[in-house]
Amino acid sequence: MKKEEVPQDKSSLSSIKMKELCYATDEKGNYTTALSTGWEPKTIALENSIQDVNERIEEANRNVKNGKASPIVYFMEVHKMDWLTLSSYVGMWQWRVKRHGKASVFKTLNDKILSKYAEAFEISVEELKNFKGN
Repeated sequence: MKKEEVPQDKSSLSSIKMKELCYATDEKGNYTTALSTGWEPKTIALENSIQDVNERIEEANRNVKNGKASPIVYFMEVHKMDWLTLSSYVGMWQWRVKRHGKASVFKTLNDKILSKYAEAFEISVEELKNFKGN
């Protein structure tokens, strides 16, 4: 896109007087940078993505409250992780981490295993153990 065509739509960036750095072409066709206050399609996509993440967090919270899932599932969603990412953080096989997502299995985990999850979520083992949903 040409430098003069870089979108300047309203977005959350414009409300805090920030701009996003974008690449564009100048009048000679060379790549350069330009500042943008936002682009409406990107803003809509980001808002939809954030809404989706918040819905998954709420669902995980309900599942923990109802005893259908362990707190690991909730904190995984809060930290925007998936099973593969979390398994790499805690150094365990993905199937094992998924198994720990079950409330019944979570209750049997020892502090050594729980400390790996607590470290990944940047919380204490006690916070992890005692989380019953908000």
